[in-house]
Amino acid sequence: MRTEKWNITIISIKDLTYVYPDGTRALNGVDLDVRENESCALAGRNGAGKSTLLLHLNGTLSAKNGTVMIDGLKADAKNLKKIRRLVGIVFQNPDDMLFFPTVFEDVAFGPRNLGLGEDEVGERVTSALEAVGMGGFQDRNPHHLSIGQKKRTAIAAIISMKPKVIVFDEPTSNLDPRGKKEINELIKSLDCTKIISTHDMELAQECDTVHIIDDGRIVYSGKKPEKSVIERYLM
Repeated sequence: MRTEKWNITIISIKDLTYVYPDGTRALNGVDLDVRENESCALAGRNGAGKSTLLLHLNGTLSAKNGTVMIDGLKADAKNLKKIRRLVGIVFQNPDDMLFFPTVFEDVAFGPRNLGLGEDEVGERVTSALEAVGMGGFQDRNPHHLSIGQKKRTAIAAIISMKPKVIVFDEPTSNLDPRGKKEINELIKSLDCTKIISTHDMELAQECDTVHIIDDGRIVYSGKKPEKSVIERYLM
């Protein structure tokens, strides 16, 4: 069931083109709208432009040609702090997000950066860990966890900041079938806008919309791409 906000556009990308300093053209006039509370899959081969597009969503890269709007704000240097409160990114490798000696400290890092008091930080950490099935792991060393537990901790670190949009970069990579199913169910349970960059077509086809990117352009937008489309752009 969708909320009354289902038809509100929270991300609007228009004619986005990006060329790296070495001359590599990664994006070629991308147009993409994502609605509030939508789950949106972004699929494409390696090198298609997925990662470059994702990095524009939290201001890591800035649009020089085209526009990126997040909840009505232009994603530029002036709005960078606000944008990063609105959009959280869960990286493919959770070790890129886990730095501290305990799970608690890793999940608390974001809320503390928001300037919250320690009581609220503690409440957010507890709530986030419970939401991802990691309650009771606060004092564990994250580097001694399984890959699935690390991914859950990384997700908790993002949801503890309560962003409106969460971007997942290949969330089921390096997981066994059971681990993939558990992460898929966790992502589906989150009440926010979700953008999922994935090669996992089972996960993609469970999303509200699927967008396929090829050679820096969105070449398909819909619900479940046909086999011919998958074979053309993803295999």
